[in-house]
Amino acid sequence: MPQPIYWLLTTILEIYTVIILVWVILSWLVGFNVINRYNPFVQAIMRATSVLVEPALAPIRRILPPLGGFDFSPIVLLLLVRFLIITLGWIYLRVGF
Repeated sequence: MPQPIYWLLTTILEIYTVIILVWVILSWLVGFNVINRYNPFVQAIMRATSVLVEPALAPIRRILPPLGGFDFSPIVLLLLVRFLIITLGWIYLRVGF
């Protein structure tokens, strides 16, 4: 049975992964005019996901600027979050919480 701290941290990181993916998909849908960016519901979700994702993307964007008009920072952020989940699992198995 996983320890509560390990479970909590990995669950938060997995939820953050979903938030990043929602932010990416919404930005694509707005960019391709599939959904109306002036819809209050869309605005609320975009604002909420941006508040959670943009602070983590800013340092990555300073190191890795957009290449050829494509922003790789969300991919790097997803890889970093996945790395943290795997590292927490390794620490849990080796040390325990």
